[in-house]
Amino acid sequence: MEGGFPVGSTVLVQGSPLTGLDLLARQFWRADGTTGTYLMIDGEVEPGMTDARNHPPEAMPGLAKGDRVVIDSLSTIVTRNGIDSAISLLSLVRKDIAERKANALCILYSDLHAAFDEIRIQRIADVVIELKEVIIMNEIERQLAVHKVRNSEVPRRLIPYNITEKGIELSTTSRVV
Repeated sequence: MEGGFPVGSTVLVQGSPLTGLDLLARQFWRADGTTGTYLMIDGEVEPGMTDARNHPPEAMPGLAKGDRVVIDSLSTIVTRNGIDSAISLLSLVRKDIAERKANALCILYSDLHAAFDEIRIQRIADVVIELKEVIIMNEIERQLAVHKVRNSEVPRRLIPYNITEKGIELSTTSRVV
């Protein structure tokens, strides 16, 4: 995303599983050859990922090493352990990430949780991004919305994107964050 995320920030990415959330998370994790940890909580564990499916949320911050940390997904934590466990995990990771000047990306599936619970999670995150799919006649248009960047302005428009074999590609040359 050109300029990238502010160093030391916790990024929340929301959307349906069909919007490419997992691709965006993998791109973030592997960007620029930096080291990082991909905590897979609810999906297939791929080479290099950390299997966190059987770890309690309070143990997960200790697993998060390197410059880029992915938590896939906060939705599973909320569903299995409750919103307070997810909030606690996010708060601990946010503090650790800020101190280490690293970055974390957390996935939250849309329309799965109570609105108030989503708001609580959004308030903790430094950056909030939403991936959307809009069906227009016989076409699917994918749009990225930046809702929040702590201490910065956010774009005032939706940014079109495509899902390719390489991952998510923005359909614009303008700077996002």
